Amino acid sequence: MCDAASMRFRIASIDLGTVSSRLLLATVEDGVIVDSNKHTVITNLGEGVDATGSLCDAAIERVTSVCREFCRKVDAFVPDAVCTTLTSAARDAKNGAVLIDALRGLGLCPQVIPGEVEAKLTFYGVAHDFEGQVIAVADSGGGSTELALGSYGAGRPLELSSVESLNIGCRRVTERFFSALPPQYGEVECAASWAAEQFGAFWAGAAERPDRLIAVGGTVTTLVAMVERMEHYDSSRVHLHRLGIQDVEACIEAMRVLDAASVANLPGVQEKRASVLLGGAVIIRELMKTGGYDELTVSENSLLAGMAATMFEALAHKGDDGFKPVVGWKPELS
Repeated sequence: MCDAASMRFRIASIDLGTVSSRLLLATVEDGVIVDSNKHTVITNLGEGVDATGSLCDAAIERVTSVCREFCRKVDAFVPDAVCTTLTSAARDAKNGAVLIDALRGLGLCPQVIPGEVEAKLTFYGVAHDFEGQVIAVADSGGGSTELALGSYGAGRPLELSSVESLNIGCRRVTERFFSALPPQYGEVECAASWAAEQFGAFWAGAAERPDRLIAVGGTVTTLVAMVERMEHYDSSRVHLHRLGIQDVEACIEAMRVLDAASVANLPGVQEKRASVLLGGAVIIRELMKTGGYDELTVSENSLLAGMAATMFEALAHKGDDGFKPVVGWKPELS
């Protein structure tokens, strides 16, 4: 519960993405997470959305079922507030209201957030580790990739020179370009060209190109686990790990001749992520190539961390109608 003297709150944030559903239970003091527990389940909400424009019944049921379990964990945690967001798959789906209604039936207050808000929240969550530095932050998910360039911290406000959400994601690439796994001749190259064209346009139009690229999301954390040959995922070895473009290329070459079951047998790969990992790795490689980066830094912080900090602001300024959050977005709290 809230400690008025120290401005400490217990918060629960739920993010329902195209591939993963995630829950963060955290204690936040003066805007900084001081203790946390994160739960991630691969639910593949975006299954078939790129082709049909709709969420399938099975995906809605998977996400609803996982959120039902998340709610039990939230109840046991007894937070001061809960916030639930949905991103690319829900933005694209014409029947997203079906899922929204199911989530409301669980007592949640779901918000479908625009890609620009998603990018700002992710940047805000990541930038706490890079105070005052000008950085590029990329969040490559299942249906989209959010990009934000700028700086925050060290007595400076949040300053973003470029923010964009591109409809490039590991599930979208896999379903649009790969007829099967392993892909047929030329399919990887077609996917790479498509991603490179869009990333190239972003970098060409960017106001600046920071020296440091930070990447978040299941693709890059899994690539680190692959490179490090982790039998069991170790977040302490993943967070702030530097991943070279040669490492990404090696992972692509290893996966492009394998079916999904064989990819799942590679060290560090989760079975449920195996079918979209090659597409995700191609995206990361093209992001780095077009931006001129030989390496990137992987962050375990992400949208959830940005949500937590923004929820803290909202709770600390409760009742203040003139309150303006750092990222310019007010969360709906339950």
